Amino acid sequence: MAALERELRGLAKISRRVEREYEGRKFIFIEHAETVAVCAGIGVEPARRAAEAVIALYHPAQLLSVGFAGALLPDLHVGDIFSPATVIDARDGSQVMIEGGVGTLITFMAVASPKQKAKLAQAYGAQAVDMEAAAVAAAARAHGIRFTATKVISDGLDFEMPETARFIDAHGRFRTASFAVYAAVRPWLWLRLAQLASNSSKAARILGDYLTRCHQPLAETFEAKTTEISSNR
Repeated sequence: MAALERELRGLAKISRRVEREYEGRKFIFIEHAETVAVCAGIGVEPARRAAEAVIALYHPAQLLSVGFAGALLPDLHVGDIFSPATVIDARDGSQVMIEGGVGTLITFMAVASPKQKAKLAQAYGAQAVDMEAAAVAAAARAHGIRFTATKVISDGLDFEMPETARFIDAHGRFRTASFAVYAAVRPWLWLRLAQLASNSSKAARILGDYLTRCHQPLAETFEAKTTEISSNR
């Protein structure tokens, strides 16, 4: 489960893109063998809705929250893969533990500035921040489904993100055209936006390569278990 389709760009090249509806909302799913990805939208509420949709439509054995995250420490850099042992929801401090992970991911309700990142690192002992993982974890827990998370760092500790909150609609979709008009008359943003685009492209490519490498072992494991069950009948 990712927020935006661009976060799954590498994976989408080897998969089938479909659109399905659940409870009056349309979702983009990327299907490949026994794996399906959904583009949830930005934020905890879109992530929750998408998690419920994928559970109802596909009955998964495991939910994996993937996508971009911001670094809360200087030793995490753009393109680094981060698989946490703990996911914390900043709304209520609730935690989900993940076996085999390392470090802490905090799910925050807004795009964090460098000052906010420093506060989050100090308050929660976290190494990275995202806007969706805790909602996916909560849905998985409610349905008794295994949860894990794999993030890629898309912005460093000191990177000042441009103002984007006003361009995210109620469904978690980013209004790219409106933002482009906004940025076009603000040349002081152009260098930062160019860096953001470069960082996002690098992060998406690395995450796509990582997920592609991980997919084959997962598919082989599923196939082996299916064969074993069939042979024992």
